[in-house]
Amino acid sequence: MYDFHYHRPKSLADAVGLLKGKDEARPMSGGMTLIPTLKQRLAKPSDVVDLGGIKELAGIKVEGNNVVIGAMTRHAEVANSAEVKGAIPALAHLAGHIGDPQVRNRGTIGGSIANNDPAADYPAAVVALNATVTTNTGKHTGDGFFKGLFETALGPGDVLTAIRLPLPGTDSRHAFAELARRHGDYALVGLAATARADGKALRDVRLAFFGVGATAIRARTAEAAVALGIDPVAALSRDLDPQGDVQASAAAKRHLAGVLLRRVVAQLAEPRP
Repeated sequence: MYDFHYHRPKSLADAVGLLKGKDEARPMSGGMTLIPTLKQRLAKPSDVVDLGGIKELAGIKVEGNNVVIGAMTRHAEVANSAEVKGAIPALAHLAGHIGDPQVRNRGTIGGSIANNDPAADYPAAVVALNATVTTNTGKHTGDGFFKGLFETALGPGDVLTAIRLPLPGTDSRHAFAELARRHGDYALVGLAATARADGKALRDVRLAFFGVGATAIRARTAEAAVALGIDPVAALSRDLDPQGDVQASAAAKRHLAGVLLRRVVAQLAEPRP
């Protein structure tokens, strides 16, 4: 680990002030990615700005037509939140399957979204749920926030502050599924999905895959196939072009994506209890 200046501000304004004008300064939320990177000397920041002391960045509440989750909210808090379970139970399920208990009690939703690991769950959930990502400088749609491998719309000095998730209607459906070698491992392939039930049909379908590209990928051709009531798996070849990695070959990822798609569409079609 290289030397750096450590700061723990108490307000968002102070954190932004510490980050501005310092090209090599890095914000830290849960530290689940940054700390291992520092330990392996893969990063050399001049300053580390710990956001853990900023109370205004944590917490979950229903505000108007949205569930608002502060960026410093821990995964375990999302998983156990009555507000999240009541409105979007699939998101609580997703959060409860991230990593292991140590990661879930330390890692944060904002840190995961800002890091944008291609195998991470939350970016796909943000895209599928049509969430809004709020920063100190503005707001971004889920579709527009994630730019590429570990790349987002965050600029120098920007701090992610909250995620705003639209409250679902009575006809809304949400689903989440992933396949991993072991519980707690990064997913080989994962899928977050939403739709609106219209009788036996599904409308306004949003399918966001992760683990199959540089960032979360919307499978728009498959979305259209689901809405038309035809087999969407054949359409995936137009949406996904996964590359093989140390976990699985490209062919295996394509196959697993199809398996998950059929599972998730079946979940979306189930009546709400």
